[in-house]
Amino acid sequence: MPTTTSLTTTYAGEFAGQYISAALLSGSTIENGGITVKPNVKFKEVIKTISTDDLVKDASCDFTATSTITLDERVLQPEYQQVNLQLCKTDFQSDWEAIQMGYSAHDSLPPSFSDFLISHVAAKVAQRTETSIWTGSTATSGQFNGISTLLAADAALPTANEIAGTTVDAANVIAQLGSIVDAIPSTLYGSEDLNIYVSQNIARAYVRALGGFGTSGLGANGTNALGTQWWNNGSLTFDGVKIFVANGLAANTAIAAEKSNLFFGTGLLADHNEVKVIDMADIDGSQNVRVVMRFTAGVQYGIVSDIVTYGISNSANDE
Repeated sequence: MPTTTSLTTTYAGEFAGQYISAALLSGSTIENGGITVKPNVKFKEVIKTISTDDLVKDASCDFTATSTITLDERVLQPEYQQVNLQLCKTDFQSDWEAIQMGYSAHDSLPPSFSDFLISHVAAKVAQRTETSIWTGSTATSGQFNGISTLLAADAALPTANEIAGTTVDAANVIAQLGSIVDAIPSTLYGSEDLNIYVSQNIARAYVRALGGFGTSGLGANGTNALGTQWWNNGSLTFDGVKIFVANGLAANTAIAAEKSNLFFGTGLLADHNEVKVIDMADIDGSQNVRVVMRFTAGVQYGIVSDIVTYGISNSANDE
């Protein structure tokens, strides 16, 4: 059965030759290097973690073992996912792009629509992957367990690293980001790849607070005395820690972690961008066109004690 195709068109002049769709969420986490990507994971990959107690002891003439080494592991297991669409070319014969299908009885999909469909499907997959990276759940078809989901079920997350969240706005965002930084372990503060991953609404509130005209103590002129025009989509930091806008995070949530402690696993990264359009006419004689994507994806973190959460309720700690 073809994918349901609803064509609602009214010819009123020359066709502009352009298709548009509703804006899609950017897959910023992978695209902007916010997570460590581990390709070529066919089934599972084990992430080894190591911890030691105090290594340095007072010297003596004898060899005395001075430390305890603890080896642990986490498993990164990407899940198989797919996109399967089927369109019937006959549906387009009455549309104003019919001429692009050719005059033969053996139709082809209008090329401008085909090109648009390929880019649209790839963008939809990027959006779904971005959401899954942070808040996905295997209970939902087409998703995998995201980092927030994993953390919310991890009893090993220290309670001191779990900050209760609130509704963030320009008036309180400075204090809320400050509470996250205060909870970052001293061994992490100053790390080159340490980020505070924030949801879009927290980022917007922070930008507005730095623009002044609020109660954040910055005065009416804001950063560089530019008011609300100070920011031009550049980088953000807070107390020396980089701010990374994670589009897939739920509103009023944030995670402080090193990029090197967060992992995205997949088979071939190129699979996330490869959209196959298969004309079935030469295969089964039908008028159908199939759009296919197959890929794997999953996330994992390494050392949970090096992660700080904001607004992410840990069910194991709440019990």
